[in-house]
Order: sequence, then C-alpha cells, then structure tokens
Amino acid sequence: MDKKQPQNNNQLNIEITEEVAEGAYANLAIITHSHAEFVMDFVNVMPSTPKSKVKSRIIFTPMHAKRFMKALIENIERYEAAHGTIQDLEQIEIPMNFGGPTAQA
Repeated sequence: MDKKQPQNNNQLNIEITEEVAEGAYANLAIITHSHAEFVMDFVNVMPSTPKSKVKSRIIFTPMHAKRFMKALIENIERYEAAHGTIQDLEQIEIPMNFGGPTAQA
C-alpha cells in the first residue's frame, strides 16, 4: 500500500534575500495612520547627528496593524518569561546629548 503525506494547501514558502536578512538597525519608530492604513517608519538616530534617514517603511492595513501588535505583545511576554522584565525607557534617564559633547548657546 502506498502511503502519501497529505499535501498542506495552507503552507507558505517564504524567501529572504541576503540584503534583507542582514536587517536594518532602528532606535526610533514613527507611526502615523489614516482611515485606510498604518505607516511605520523606522529610523536610526545617531548621537551628535542633526539629520537622520528612514531606514525602512512598513505599511499595514488597520487589521494587520492590530494583528502585528498582538503578535509583538505575545513575543515580548515570551521573551520576558525567559529573560526577565524589559526595563521601560521611561524609567531610564537618557542624556539628551547621547554621550556626545554638550551643546552651548
């Protein structure tokens, strides 16, 4: 008797290029929205640099933005269960000069 694995029609094959796999570091996210979409701009702000560029822009439908939020919350909960609570930035004193020279007027 020939045993065949049932074919999963819901399987999604996802590929990633080497460039995309490297990722882009961002330490600032700017989120805007309209009635039809959420736009997330990811920026890398460097100390003592007056200008920064958007490294990546992701556009979501409102439904996908909410699904993304739920997935992010779930993953943060898993991370904290394994590694401890992530300290909130609002609890950390961040110097406005980011470690660079102090501005003078």
